[in-house]
Amino acid sequence: MSKLEIKNLNMGYKNKVLDDLNLELDKGQIVGLVGPNGAGKSTLLRILAGLEKTYKGSVIIDGEEISYKTAEILSYQPDKFSLSDKLSVKEVVRTYKKFFKDFDEDKFYRIYEEFKLPQGAKVKEMSKGMREKMQIALSLSRKAEIFLLDEPISGVDPSARKAIIQTILDNFEEDSLIILSTHLINQIEPLLDRVLFLSEGKITLNKTVDEIRSEENMSIEDYFTEVF
Repeated sequence: MSKLEIKNLNMGYKNKVLDDLNLELDKGQIVGLVGPNGAGKSTLLRILAGLEKTYKGSVIIDGEEISYKTAEILSYQPDKFSLSDKLSVKEVVRTYKKFFKDFDEDKFYRIYEEFKLPQGAKVKEMSKGMREKMQIALSLSRKAEIFLLDEPISGVDPSARKAIIQTILDNFEEDSLIILSTHLINQIEPLLDRVLFLSEGKITLNKTVDEIRSEENMSIEDYFTEVF
């Protein structure tokens, strides 16, 4: 059985955000979810995370319909920091430990220190790049099986982007599944095993990176530009 199975997923009535979407993904992959703005990328990730309820269709994660059971094996990172920016990093860690039993505090601080982030800082004192690094450290420090990362490298400088990508690679487990949405395809292409193109609520392409390169003889970014 696939780690993730989506059948006939619809959301929205007249203007469909997701339109009869079907998808199966196995573990052991880093998958890029790419598409134009408004294509439905964030909505799809929110559904998988159990945060959107007004959809029709079937979403099966590890053999279960979306529920508290699936939430326990999912680590979801929204495109914006979801807690108060008045909190200190230590307070953020305490909050994560309270809500997520699988949160590994030692792993968080290891990644946090590898990023060379400031000790004792408050979130509001951090730059955009620092916040993104902290969020990645939080997300990857859960002992989850599926990681959903919404625009994890958006709006950060090239140096921070490179560090985040390397950290994702370094912490990827072969028995897990990572799905990350992005519009910065050229930056994450070396990270990906598979690419999903989402357009007007539909998956228009679902292929491995190697398949695209061999069949189309071009990079993922060039192919994306040609298609869209």
